[in-house]
Amino acid sequence: MLTGLALLAPQVTAEAPDDVLLFSFFRSNGETGLFLAWSEDGLRWQEVHKDVAWLTPKVGESKLMRDPCIIIGGDGQFHLVWTPGWHERGIGYATSKDLIHWSEQQYLPVMAHEETARNAWAPEIFYDDATAQYYLFWATTIPGRFDETLGQGDGENNHRMYYTTTKDFVDFAETKLFYDPGFNVIDSTLIKNEARYVMFLKNETLTPEEKNIRVATADSPAGPWSTASPKITGDYWAEGPTAVRWSDYWYVYFDKYRKHSYGAVRSKDLVAWEDVSEKIVMPEGIRHGTVFRVSRGVLSALQAHATAGE
Repeated sequence: MLTGLALLAPQVTAEAPDDVLLFSFFRSNGETGLFLAWSEDGLRWQEVHKDVAWLTPKVGESKLMRDPCIIIGGDGQFHLVWTPGWHERGIGYATSKDLIHWSEQQYLPVMAHEETARNAWAPEIFYDDATAQYYLFWATTIPGRFDETLGQGDGENNHRMYYTTTKDFVDFAETKLFYDPGFNVIDSTLIKNEARYVMFLKNETLTPEEKNIRVATADSPAGPWSTASPKITGDYWAEGPTAVRWSDYWYVYFDKYRKHSYGAVRSKDLVAWEDVSEKIVMPEGIRHGTVFRVSRGVLSALQAHATAGE
């Protein structure tokens, strides 16, 4: 049962004439840093500065920059979080006014209080304008928790989603459980549609095999969240969903990581989904990223900087 989604009316938000889409992503294992692509139609994407990283990782033991998520915050600045390593109990964080010049990178020890936590994967940020605070959320396995699904994932991993909140990235609320859908879950991302919040997430269950993208809804970003929907992706392994409203559709992009390619589905009502994977063109080697809209002026400044650096 697709709890709650049938009640959602699509939010028709006409993009400003100078709006474009940007996509933050990583390559390989994340050792090279942050890459950016852009699109005018949500289907054809090209790299802003081909094969050149906009920011290289400097925090964490492994110094990786996997799963980069960028949003525009309530302060008008760009806020970036990422996975700094496979077995870290913290996440990376930096901010920028223009996506070119970045603050000093910080390591946020969001799971340091859980001494046995195995990881903190694929962090995302969501700015809630209703409360003027940021939600940071990620997937973590803590041994001894959720034994009912132990052994259904890869190896000893048995993830659930956790979160904290902050208004200033200085003081953070106590880390809490964000979402337990009753299965191994990673790679959540949030959008707001009118008064409702929509979460896209990966069912990480291996036995029986799932590895697909699903949807849940809530009246608040803190939940409680609905039961996860049936899968909205096809018969292939998918992860790293990211969503945006563009023109007449909601687009959800995801990494077809076993096929070494990217996929997408789109919907006008967040209920019926069309697979448009064959219609999209993405930069070579793109991995797990986040889509967000910017003004054309931001893109022009990025392109000018890239040209000057050649």
